[in-house]
Amino acid sequence: MKRFSKILYVSEPSVEQTGSIAQVIALCRSNQADLTLIEVIPPPTPGMVMPPGGPSADDLAVTRISNARKALISLLGPDADHDVDIDVRVGTKFMEVIRAVLEDGYDLVIKPAENPDWIERLFGSDDMHLLRKCPCPVWLMKPQKKTVYETVVAAIDFDPNEVDIDRDEQALNDQILEFASALALAESAELHLVHVWDAPEAGFISMWTDDPAKAEVSLVEGERARHEAGMDSRIQMLRSCLGEETYDYISPRVHVLMGSPRKAIPSLVSDLGADVLVMGTVARTGIPGLFIGNTSEAILDQLKCSVLAVKPAGFVTPIKPE
Repeated sequence: MKRFSKILYVSEPSVEQTGSIAQVIALCRSNQADLTLIEVIPPPTPGMVMPPGGPSADDLAVTRISNARKALISLLGPDADHDVDIDVRVGTKFMEVIRAVLEDGYDLVIKPAENPDWIERLFGSDDMHLLRKCPCPVWLMKPQKKTVYETVVAAIDFDPNEVDIDRDEQALNDQILEFASALALAESAELHLVHVWDAPEAGFISMWTDDPAKAEVSLVEGERARHEAGMDSRIQMLRSCLGEETYDYISPRVHVLMGSPRKAIPSLVSDLGADVLVMGTVARTGIPGLFIGNTSEAILDQLKCSVLAVKPAGFVTPIKPE
């Protein structure tokens, strides 16, 4: 099962973080992982003139960094018993976070979702930049009253009609299932696995048959059977990975739905009252590292829950170390 070894928590002072910190520390304990808290403060305003008799620009920078470090330490609370590193940087938040990942090899970034006061969507600009460009998985936590997750949903995608197995696609699905299972176990949560498929050819079958209704049913049911078989094979791999006892303990519920993923997945997440969705992100062809797939972004825009987003193998971030 997937275990994390180095976790980077990105502070988001605009929201209440007590619950998020508690979850992160619990995750680090269960994974025996190293934890770093990072805060990124904006650079000084260009051309700023300090008043006579006031602190110098250098003195002000030292004070801001010191205050940021104290704020990070205070997030842990007086009873924290987990060794934590503190990292304060100056610059653009998402860029400095990604540079920290590149420099120090973190295998998970966790961040509270930005406060969406000015638009009715969960994720703000830094959040979307991290989802699009961070090379390791990104877990965006929505502030909530519950201290543990009760429902975890994992969305996997595959094409059962492909003759050759896409190894990158399979590896991405394996990661999604491993992360979701680990979360469900750590939180003692329900685990739901969802795969959405469609048969757009069904609407055109009447052009080539004397019995279009029968032909359409046959085509749709054939596609349904192939997707259900593909899902069954992935469930068997998960069972093998977890072991019979662990798999039976979490007993994942399986949903194989016909329709559009951008509609069906948010609808299922809402109906289940899910706390977190684990999903993959795919870079658009020809623009590696700049965007996640259209379907992924359409799903994200509709969610009201936390998200753990996983990158495909071979993803390369456009952000470079300094």
